[in-house]
Amino acid sequence: MSVVQAFLNLSTAFGLSASAGLNAYIPLLVIALTDRLTDGVMDLQGPWVWLSSWWTIGVLAFLLLVEILADKIPAVDSINDIIQTVVRPAAGAILFAATTRAIHIHPVVAAICGVIVAGAVHAAKATSRPVLSVTTGGMANPIVSTIKDIISTIISLLSVLAPYLVLAFVVLVVSLVLWRISRRRRKA
Repeated sequence: MSVVQAFLNLSTAFGLSASAGLNAYIPLLVIALTDRLTDGVMDLQGPWVWLSSWWTIGVLAFLLLVEILADKIPAVDSINDIIQTVVRPAAGAILFAATTRAIHIHPVVAAICGVIVAGAVHAAKATSRPVLSVTTGGMANPIVSTIKDIISTIISLLSVLAPYLVLAFVVLVVSLVLWRISRRRRKA
């Protein structure tokens, strides 16, 4: 495997894990359907083959429907976020480990990376949601939730179909963070 392919594989893993921080079931469903319905785009191997079984796809579709509905109701969405505090990082761990198997990252290291990425995204989302609910009286919850689901879907699809765009985005974000740190140091 080439270095470029390894970076693209990591981009897929990071993108899917970040997407899981917004909605656990969308990226899981994307990789399951991609593996099941396409030839060569996604190749889940070894212990991850079960993800693309029709039973798993059916359960993921049902859980996605429940998540979408629960996340649109102002009081229920806070309870859902508490439940998803465990589910989303776990989904991130599964996604990272399943998509980096080809580049031989140790499964425990991959799972930890997935937990950290999905957990960080979920924490940012979950801590901002109550503020939004209070300031808008819950009126903005369905709109913000729909936008979150759309973003999760786009990131998931890009991570699988165009990981070079995810890689470019990661490089851009890291560059901006390093530039801001450098700028602050110079001012101090």
